[in-house]
Amino acid sequence: MTVAGREQIAFYQLCALAVALVALTLATPLVFKIWGDNGYMALTVPTALVALAASYAAERGPIVRSLWLIFVVAIVLRGVLLALEPLLSSDIYRYIWDGRVQAAGINPYRYIPADPALAALRDTAIYPHINRADYAVTIYPPVAQMFFFVVTCLGESVTVMRLAFLACEAVTVTMIWLLLRQLGQPVTRLVAYLWHPLPMWQIANSGHIDALMVALMMTGLWLVIGGKALRGVATIALGALAKPLALFALPACWRPWDWRAPLVAVAVAVACYAPYLSAGTGVLGFLPGYLREERITDGGDNWWLTIWRSVMGAHPADAAVYLALVGVVLGALALAAAFRGDRSPQTILDDTSRLLLTFLLLMLPRYPWYFLVIVPFAALRGNAVLWAASTGALLLQEEVDIGGYIPLFIRQTGLYGAVALTLLFSTWGRRRVVPAGGVTGNGVAS
Repeated sequence: MTVAGREQIAFYQLCALAVALVALTLATPLVFKIWGDNGYMALTVPTALVALAASYAAERGPIVRSLWLIFVVAIVLRGVLLALEPLLSSDIYRYIWDGRVQAAGINPYRYIPADPALAALRDTAIYPHINRADYAVTIYPPVAQMFFFVVTCLGESVTVMRLAFLACEAVTVTMIWLLLRQLGQPVTRLVAYLWHPLPMWQIANSGHIDALMVALMMTGLWLVIGGKALRGVATIALGALAKPLALFALPACWRPWDWRAPLVAVAVAVACYAPYLSAGTGVLGFLPGYLREERITDGGDNWWLTIWRSVMGAHPADAAVYLALVGVVLGALALAAAFRGDRSPQTILDDTSRLLLTFLLLMLPRYPWYFLVIVPFAALRGNAVLWAASTGALLLQEEVDIGGYIPLFIRQTGLYGAVALTLLFSTWGRRRVVPAGGVTGNGVAS
């Protein structure tokens, strides 16, 4: 068969996968309203597998026609999800509230939403939907707050805020495109991000600040890889001040004993926190309370500690010891990335994704949108473990309990099981790869 014929078949396969993707995505809101989180998980996991299959088909198809199909489907589905009310999270209402508070000239770290001092700002569209309104000040860092203020100046609505996050996502997609070209990879790999249900639902429908963080982090990595290291570090620092996960991109961008990069990062942090320092130590917001409430400090919902405690029993210091061990592991990976001699684009991206994934798998946040940060790397590197983790993250959805609650531990086990199986098969596959002239595991000369 000719090359053109093979490309045509691959394009037809991509079209069939697009039909499946559209059908699954359009059915998900209805199924969610009937069966809640269970229905959502039952449809989005297959949707992710469709996106995975599409990433292979797109690489073999005609580039221009494949890209048209990929973008049209991605834009249409995001438009549909944008038209729906936020189904999976209420965080976006706090974003709008924080922007409104700042527009009134009030430090968002000073008062909880239910405080009488903010009574004049309450309405029936935003205020009733704010989570933790009666006991928690905002948790979001200063760059996130600046973003909320700017967006709410354009319009204090869920739609306007989500459109702003979609604009951030457009930046992320542009960075993936540019990095794919720099890596010499097919730009059709964009389908891995654009058709993945995690960004579609958690950005276009729910609207999460992670969209801004990922956009800034990916822009910073592109700048670093392009030889503009200090600008890249500054941009990644801005991303970390939108959501701290972006910090894990900094070690791979540092040059040993170069004091300028840490100084730039600190200067960015000081400049961004300065407008909010009237709140004193309150600029940390609800972060300490959040760590307790989500049982991060006592390890109550940590999968690894749950296993440990079921075998060895609970001990007063086990959570502290575990957190210290996590710190040691992440510190070792960060040092390895910072002092690595190889500074190729592939190495920088791999070191960053490794740090991010290790943190997520060891700490395993309860919410699926935390895993948005690894989806761009699944597109850039085609890493099977990143695919498994970002797909398994869909099992963490917890918003509407209808038709029977599946315990978090069981769903976490599903995520870890997917990652473990993927690691097993990847390792087995690598062992079968031998140098030219060698013999494969089945006795066939390579």
